Amino acid sequence: MASPITTSTGLGSGLDINSIVTALVASDKLAAQTQITTGTTENTASISAVGTIKSAMAAYQTALAALGSTTSPAFNAFAATSSSSTITATSDNTAVAGSYSIEVSKLATASKIASASFSSGASSAISSGNLQISQNGTNYSVAIGSGATLQSVRDSINSSLQSKGITANIITDTSGSRLVLTSSTTGAGNDLTMSGIPELAVDGTTAFSSSSSAGGYITQGGDAQLTVDGLSVTSSSNTVSSAIGGISMTLTATNVGNPATITVASNTSGLQTSLQSFVTAYNTLLTAVNSLTATTTDSDGNVVSGALTGDSLPRSLKAALSNVLSTPSTTTGSLSVLSQLGITTDFTSGQLKFDSTVFTTAMTDKGLGSQVQAMFSGTNGIVAKMTAVLTPYTQTGGILDQRSTQLNKTKSDLADKQTALDLHVESFTATLTAKYNAMDTLVGQMKAQATSITSFFDSLTASQS
Repeated sequence: MASPITTSTGLGSGLDINSIVTALVASDKLAAQTQITTGTTENTASISAVGTIKSAMAAYQTALAALGSTTSPAFNAFAATSSSSTITATSDNTAVAGSYSIEVSKLATASKIASASFSSGASSAISSGNLQISQNGTNYSVAIGSGATLQSVRDSINSSLQSKGITANIITDTSGSRLVLTSSTTGAGNDLTMSGIPELAVDGTTAFSSSSSAGGYITQGGDAQLTVDGLSVTSSSNTVSSAIGGISMTLTATNVGNPATITVASNTSGLQTSLQSFVTAYNTLLTAVNSLTATTTDSDGNVVSGALTGDSLPRSLKAALSNVLSTPSTTTGSLSVLSQLGITTDFTSGQLKFDSTVFTTAMTDKGLGSQVQAMFSGTNGIVAKMTAVLTPYTQTGGILDQRSTQLNKTKSDLADKQTALDLHVESFTATLTAKYNAMDTLVGQMKAQATSITSFFDSLTASQS
């Protein structure tokens, strides 16, 4: 903003008009500018603090989601291990201790078919019409327009059916190029067939032969075949989840004559890792919140308050989180409080401490492992309660969003006040400058008149002499 204040000393009065106007304007501006500057500093710090809390809560919620996952539960009392790389095994919270011998004689297979061969490769002409692809009673129709080629048919199939688990490609062998369809669905009865366009027709019952130009199936859909402790089991998928209660097995190869052993045993180390992860995630959130409310002393000995010191928001949040931890569980048997698992609260910082020795005793001597799942998971577990505490703060339009909206409104208001103050300063400066310049001109005129009168009387005196 260009200053209207002249930089020269008043010619009439000899006063430093620039300094006088600057001092008067600064005095007029001081109170309002101090209020705006202080408010802007505090507002900026508060906006940053709310962002910090949002990020910390999001990280904590991510940790809670991982610990509360239903697909990979973190608090299982038992864990499954396999003696062979041909089978992997996982357990859920319904698993019980035990050992099982698994022998796989056949893996589940998916259907793959090949059309008759075409001598002109991918550019071979294909008749127009509706190509019907069928699998286990489900029919899919792919429109083939005039001028189609083997490659354009492949692309049309992929565009239409890839999301259904059916893909097409072109493979060239000694007889020519063939359209090959592959299904991702395993199991008996899931064979593919093609019809509707004669040169692409495959009935799914004739085996493909590399020595023939005719089409046929390369592989048929088949079930996995295995035994569990000698009991025969079939599965349409290589992921077998219904054979042993609480255990899911993934079959990767056959192992006839060399059965794998699936062992389900206490998950002490897994539970300890999960509990430590919970403690770490909670402490990380609390550290972030505490850093915004702490009072410190700077290098000059001045007391510096945190951005949210005295604010009710962090106090309410910490109280709600602490309440979840201190409320005894009613969903478990003899396990009711976290201290039984070695988790206690530091009364000075509010952070959690984990004693692995107490935890090991709880697992080995007191047999509390099977109750940890109920304490932490489920509809009324600690993870669900913690999530319920955080949701009103983090959800769209929630407490933190409302606070951010208020702070941004304040930021805008402060910017408007600064603009208004700048305009006032500019106007006031111009007004004062004009007044002092007018005064200076008047003083100059009066001095000129005084000089003229003095000169007149001096001349008169001289003439009389």
